[in-house]
Amino acid sequence: MAMHAEMIFQPLLGQVFGPDAPTSGIETLIRLVFGAIAFLLWVGGLAGTVLLIHFFLTLPMRRAERARLFLGLLESALQRGQTVEQMILSLAQSREPIVGVRFHLLAAYIEGGLPFVAALDKVPRFLPPQISAMLRAGEKLGDLRRVLPACREILQDRPTAVRSAVHYMILVVLFFSPVFVFVTVTTVTFVVPRFKGIAAGMNAPLWPLTQFVFANTAWLIGFEIILFLLLAIATLLYIGGPWLARRLQFRGWPYVDWIAWKMPWKQKRLQRTFSAMLAVLLDGGVPEAEAVRLAGDCTANEICRLRAAHIIAAMGQGTTLGDAVRAFDDGGEFHWRLTNATHTHGGFLQALRGWHEALDAKAFQQEEATAHAVTSSLVILNGLVVALITTAMFGLLVSILKSMLSSL
Repeated sequence: MAMHAEMIFQPLLGQVFGPDAPTSGIETLIRLVFGAIAFLLWVGGLAGTVLLIHFFLTLPMRRAERARLFLGLLESALQRGQTVEQMILSLAQSREPIVGVRFHLLAAYIEGGLPFVAALDKVPRFLPPQISAMLRAGEKLGDLRRVLPACREILQDRPTAVRSAVHYMILVVLFFSPVFVFVTVTTVTFVVPRFKGIAAGMNAPLWPLTQFVFANTAWLIGFEIILFLLLAIATLLYIGGPWLARRLQFRGWPYVDWIAWKMPWKQKRLQRTFSAMLAVLLDGGVPEAEAVRLAGDCTANEICRLRAAHIIAAMGQGTTLGDAVRAFDDGGEFHWRLTNATHTHGGFLQALRGWHEALDAKAFQQEEATAHAVTSSLVILNGLVVALITTAMFGLLVSILKSMLSSL
C-alpha cells in the first residue's frame, strides 16, 4: 500500500513543487484538491472491495447465525408458555434490526392472520430449508421443542480450519484465477502470434515443445476458462446457499441434489439430518412409515426423499425398520446404529448422538481436505500452464537468436 501511495503522490508533488510547478496559488490549491480527491477515491474503492469480499464470504455464516438466533428465541418463548406467533409479533414491534428483514416479513404474514408454519412457507429464505421442514414436522408432532435439538445439530458452526480453507479457495477463485486467465489469453492472443511471424520470416526452426504449445493454445485457454467457470459456479452456490441451488435445479431432474449426495461431506450431513429427525419422530411416537417420510422431507433433498420412499416400500413388504434403512446408507453403519438404539434407554436421539457427532467430524474433515486439494491443484495446474507457455516462448526466442547469429 505504501508503494501505491508513493506512485499516486509522486507525480502530484512533482507537479506542485517541481520545476514545472504552477506559479499561481489558486492553481496549486486546485491541483492539491483534485489529487486529494483522487487519492480518497482510490482508498474508498479499495476499502469497498475489501468490505464487499467480507460481506460475501460471511454470508453463509450470517444465515446460520440468524437461524440459531431464531431457534434460541423460539425455545425461550416456548419455555415461557408463549406462542410462536406472539413472540414474533412482539419482537417485530420492538423494531429490533438484528433479526433481519425477512423476520419482519414473516411477522407481517402472521399479523395478516396466517399461522406460524403457513407464514414460514411464504418466506422460504428466512430459514434453511432443512430447519423449516423440521419445524413443520414439529408442528405435526404438536411440540416444537422436540425438534429443536435436531435443528441445532444441523446448525453447528464449521471449525475455524474448515472456514479458513474454504475462504482461501474462494479468494483464489475470485482473484488469482481471473488474473491468470486474462494474462494467459492476452499473451497467447497478442504476443505469441507476433513472435511466430518473426520466426516464420527468418525460417527459424522451433523446438518440439514450442510447436506443441503453439498448436494447442486454444485447448490451454479453453481448459483454464472451463476450470475457472466450474470453480466460480461452486463459489456462487456456496455464497448463494440453498435458495440459489433450488433455483438452478430442474423440477424433473434434481441434478443439484444428486451432486450434493455424491459429495462425501454433504452426504454425511444429509445422513445426519435424516437420522436425527427420524430419531426425534420415533421418540415422539410417530408411526415408523410416517416418521421415515417426514425425515426424508426434512433433508430437503430429492435423492434422500427417494431413498426414504424405498425404505417405506421395503417396510410395506414386511422388512423391519432396522433392515430397511440399509437403502439410506450403502455402508450399513446406519442399520447397525439404529438396531442397537432400539435396545438402549433414553430414546433414539440420545442413543444416536455419538454417531451424529462422528458424521459431523468426518464431514468437516473431508470438506477441509477437499478445499485444500482443490486450491493446491488449481495453483499447480496454473503453474504448469505458465511453465509450458514460458518454456515455449524461450524456445522461440532461442531459435530466433540462433537464426540471427547464423545469418551474420
